Amino acid sequence: MPEPQLQPLPELRSPSPRPSLERRGIVVQKFGGSSVATLDRLRAVAKKIAATRQEGWDVVVVVSAMGKTTDELVEKACAISGTPSPREMDMLLTSGERISMSLLAMAVTEAGADAVSLTGSQSGILTNDVHSNARIIEVRPFRIQDELEKGNVVIVAGFQGASYRREVTTLGRGGSDTTAVALAAALDASHCDIFSDVEGVYSADPRVVDDASRVDRLCYEEMQELARQGARVLNAQAVEFARRHQIAIYARSTFGGAEHTEVSRADDAPRERLRELSAHGVTGVTGRKDLIRVHCEGPQCGACAEDVLAALERCDVLSSGVEPQRDRFDLVVATENLADPDGFAAGLEARIATADVQVDRGLGSVSAVGLGVGDSPRALLRALRALRERDVEVVTSFTSREALTCLVEESRVDDAVQILHDLFIGREEEA
Repeated sequence: MPEPQLQPLPELRSPSPRPSLERRGIVVQKFGGSSVATLDRLRAVAKKIAATRQEGWDVVVVVSAMGKTTDELVEKACAISGTPSPREMDMLLTSGERISMSLLAMAVTEAGADAVSLTGSQSGILTNDVHSNARIIEVRPFRIQDELEKGNVVIVAGFQGASYRREVTTLGRGGSDTTAVALAAALDASHCDIFSDVEGVYSADPRVVDDASRVDRLCYEEMQELARQGARVLNAQAVEFARRHQIAIYARSTFGGAEHTEVSRADDAPRERLRELSAHGVTGVTGRKDLIRVHCEGPQCGACAEDVLAALERCDVLSSGVEPQRDRFDLVVATENLADPDGFAAGLEARIATADVQVDRGLGSVSAVGLGVGDSPRALLRALRALRERDVEVVTSFTSREALTCLVEESRVDDAVQILHDLFIGREEEA
């Protein structure tokens, strides 16, 4: 019997050497859905990423779902179920970012830089166990660091993570910003670039206010309040991560020029900055149209307050006043992260059907934001007077240190934004 022939061992190949570039540190770049809405745009983004790599940076990229993919998935879910499970919604919606990350990794490789894609859980993003609006509690970026050491550009799916129970979770609308800044903090990145279809942060939404102007620089506190009250350029939780870890954020246009808005610390000569600002330190005016108000005054409040707060767990609470001794509470919450806000409000009404509790729908808000503006009673009085003179009814108002906010009918939000922008920043202040 012939002896078996031994096959030669395959030639062992050493890993590809890391490009001989001067290392400049880590930069995190985030690209929103409009930046990768088409394959042509995705290829253009890939060339920009490859160019950054060639400059010597280690590059981590966070990407959103392409175009309107998330909205389309929500529509499909609502067509199947009137009350889709939050868990299944998270499983569904995270697929949009996985598509983007894979295609972008392929495109970056074609553009001349090695790339690998990772999901949120593979990237070490750990969250709490709240579906649809999870919070990041820890980032363990060991896999990302390993890939960077190999010379790869790392493409991370934004908006998602994994809970301590190993459940897939999503971070709410704008959560890709949070992913990017959290990774920048965990990786000790030089800075974080947030790319979108505008050249930074404006004093108001340019689609609503014609004379809105780009703001060159904002402090963390101003940007966080603008985001919390409706401005969509950056996410509020992302700005909080940046503030806590002192990560500079640059809001840039994906396909624009060098113009941008820097978001960083406020303690670089804040008094000089305040002197340059318009009346009462207002730097921006923003609005939102996704609010409901839940308020109660009467003997039943104590009994139903716990039910109300539990039902609102997945909502962002913008204002809360709970006074158990006076049998009173008043909550204003945003429903942005809910698949069916109207259905949620109707279910809330049915759940707490008592004569003392009211759920008001069809509401929005307008907010004037700036350092210390909420500490100025005169600023609030001016805002209320200006809105009243233009027949905009204010349902209620509330302040924080960096913002004054008026609750109005949803249909009058854009009018209210224009009025307060004219009052504090634009035409009236110049006059």
